[in-house]
Amino acid sequence: MDTRIPILDGKNIVLAVTGGIAAYKSADLASRLVKAGAVVDVVMTAAATEFVRPLTFQALTHRPVALDMFSLLQETEIGHVALGQRAALMIIAPATANTIAKLAHGLADNLLTTTALACRGPILIAPAMESGMWDNAATADNTEIIRRRGFHVVGPEPGRLASGGYGQGRMAEPEVLLDAARWVLGRSGPLAGRSVVLTAGGTREAIDPVRFIGNRSSGKMGYALAIAARDRGADVVLIHGPTALQAPHGVADVAVESAEQMMTAVLESTAAADALIMAAAVADYRSPAPAGQKIKKQREKLRLELARTADILAAVAERRSRSGRPQVVVGFAAETQGVIENAREKLTRKGLSLIVANDVSAADSGFEVETNRVTLLDASGGMETLPLMSKAEVAEGIIDRLTGLLKG
Repeated sequence: MDTRIPILDGKNIVLAVTGGIAAYKSADLASRLVKAGAVVDVVMTAAATEFVRPLTFQALTHRPVALDMFSLLQETEIGHVALGQRAALMIIAPATANTIAKLAHGLADNLLTTTALACRGPILIAPAMESGMWDNAATADNTEIIRRRGFHVVGPEPGRLASGGYGQGRMAEPEVLLDAARWVLGRSGPLAGRSVVLTAGGTREAIDPVRFIGNRSSGKMGYALAIAARDRGADVVLIHGPTALQAPHGVADVAVESAEQMMTAVLESTAAADALIMAAAVADYRSPAPAGQKIKKQREKLRLELARTADILAAVAERRSRSGRPQVVVGFAAETQGVIENAREKLTRKGLSLIVANDVSAADSGFEVETNRVTLLDASGGMETLPLMSKAEVAEGIIDRLTGLLKG
């Protein structure tokens, strides 16, 4: 399976490793970056080599590891200058208190710090140290200095530390740093300066304090769309129902439960937005008067009276006709029969710019699976059917269309 990530594919990344026990996590990060398609050059301090051997990183990246500030990468190159100038991104993970102090005060006494000074791309820092060192006023001041200079600081996280104690100081996990790297690289993308609101997952409509009406939506498609839009530079607001998925780095996370709560959040967030993508599976019906206490199993049959939930897209369309916001609205049609016909009718009725239709009765697409097969229908009558792909790949295709619609 192709694991390349468009925003990272072909990018030159410098991964700088300092002397801390968390250096073992950096090997995992190097592996993830390479699998994503990045060209990774590893720089290690002398102390880092006491925790992880350079050969480990060389085997993972298939490139020599840079250790000596005075060695030449090629006859015409000065190592730290060449690495820093061609790096699309530099990641320092783990970043010890000592290295953060050096960066804050512009010291350049090893290959890592000189490369950081020469780097013309953004720099992402992943601090890792004992909680007492992290809480020290000197470290706090130094971290604030590098933040003001534009460094992106991720973590540290609370957890068990090398000392055996528990506190703030664990390096952020490799998957978190990979997500942060994508956000940093995407800031100058084609959707930079654009605001995109997305909905994801299913809603829950209460019957009593312990039961609800829901659906099988996992939120995976909506989250994939949020990541794809963020990777292109958009300012993303993700409004989602209950889900086990982790909020993507750099995305504004808004958790709701019911259709009414989602409508309130959508109307607030889209008042000045450029685009709305309604990928959530919003409940169509709700109990108008949920029981105040748990309904006991007493009768053979239980009859529930249900009322229609609010139509979020209709409310957006009504306001859009007056304000022109959002400029582009994308809907989803999750169907089990008459997929194209039902989707086209919804596209027209809701005044959408684009609709994504899919057959959720298929075993390999729709709810709770990693793949999807969709057809894109636009307001001008165009239709494009995408083959079975991962939801991340489907999201890339949809955001490509969204980018074109916003430009148009």
